[in-house]
Amino acid sequence: MFDILVYLYETYYRPDACPEPAALARKLSAVGFDDVEISEALVWLTDLAEMAGASTADVLSTGTRFYVQQEYDALGNDAVGFIQFLESAGVLSSSQREIVVERALALDESPVGLSKLKIIVLMLLWSQGREPDALMFDDLFGADDEQAPRLLH
Repeated sequence: MFDILVYLYETYYRPDACPEPAALARKLSAVGFDDVEISEALVWLTDLAEMAGASTADVLSTGTRFYVQQEYDALGNDAVGFIQFLESAGVLSSSQREIVVERALALDESPVGLSKLKIIVLMLLWSQGREPDALMFDDLFGADDEQAPRLLH
């Protein structure tokens, strides 16, 4: 599913440039994606679009988000830390954070890998027509931190 999400991000510069779901499914199938993955990706994107559309108010929260144990277990320490970093850097609002958390929890994966969380964030920003700045884009779409940790020097 995440290969499809990355393909969509790289192929369609705006979400409104994407064809309707039925046509998109045919295009994805023609490119070589599996029908099950296409179906999962389209459902995931539809849910994302509904949530992103419902949270039109960008509420600025100055409070701290506390994760219940089930959320923390499902997300993992790296994902929670990265979400907090993005929010403190102003990349995510509190309502966007909640969408990212919900979409990550919708996965059948625990803990959610940092590379997948980055794709979720990119897809949320993409679905809202926002582009991360160049430095944040490198952090989101660059080398996977799980495979190539950064060296501090």
